[in-house]
Amino acid sequence: MASNIERSAAQERAARLKEEGNSHYGAGNFYAAEGLYSKAIIADATNPSLYTNRALSRIKLALYESAVSDCQASLKLSGPNMKAYFILSQCLVALHDFDGALENALEAHRMGTETNDKSLPNLTSQVLRCKKERWDELEKKRSREGQELENELIQLLERDHKATIADCTSDVERAEILEEFHNKTTLLKATFEAARSASEKKRKVPDWVIDDISFGIMVDPVITKTGKSYERASIMEALRRNPIDPLTREPLNPGELRPNLGLRQACEEFLENNGWAVDW
Repeated sequence: MASNIERSAAQERAARLKEEGNSHYGAGNFYAAEGLYSKAIIADATNPSLYTNRALSRIKLALYESAVSDCQASLKLSGPNMKAYFILSQCLVALHDFDGALENALEAHRMGTETNDKSLPNLTSQVLRCKKERWDELEKKRSREGQELENELIQLLERDHKATIADCTSDVERAEILEEFHNKTTLLKATFEAARSASEKKRKVPDWVIDDISFGIMVDPVITKTGKSYERASIMEALRRNPIDPLTREPLNPGELRPNLGLRQACEEFLENNGWAVDW
């Protein structure tokens, strides 16, 4: 009986500390909030929400690796946890682990979809953010690799040019070789520059990937009984306010929406190759 009383007292103390931490967090005092959540965890180390709250404070303090550990501790205690996945995704973006960030964002989005959670718009935005960040990182890598290849090819031309010049016996021959080298390097640089310009050029965003409510790229499109598709988060939010079809103005309830799997796959493939479009 005594142990139960002690545990109850510890849980009450942790709850008070958590509330104090929440107040400080809301006021922007993240150092104080982080300290209070830590004290709450000492009082009750079995409460998964204490770890996610501390993780949020640690993100604000740029303590990303510690925040990751908190999210993992929360998941270990609670099992699948939408909030922990969402926060973990934010941490991993900051740590440039974009594949891990996207994986956790998608898991949080899946859970939010299953429960029709009100935070679904934020979860959708995080998925798009992860895809954009990952695409940007790949673009930087491709750009670096392209520049390195260009430099390597120019160096090869220079070595070949120098070796050929060394074997020349006349000034005329040297001039011809020098002109040939100049022409080759000019063409090579122009070819790489044209490739870079083409990749950086503004592309057209096709209408079929755009949600007509939020005007953003669709991540999880659903289709109405009239055949019109919307981003799930957008249409669910609209139906909470007014349960009618945005197009026909006829009654529409969430149970009548169906996943548009073909469009979803098409949107995923478009974003995979056009991550810039997230900022469209």
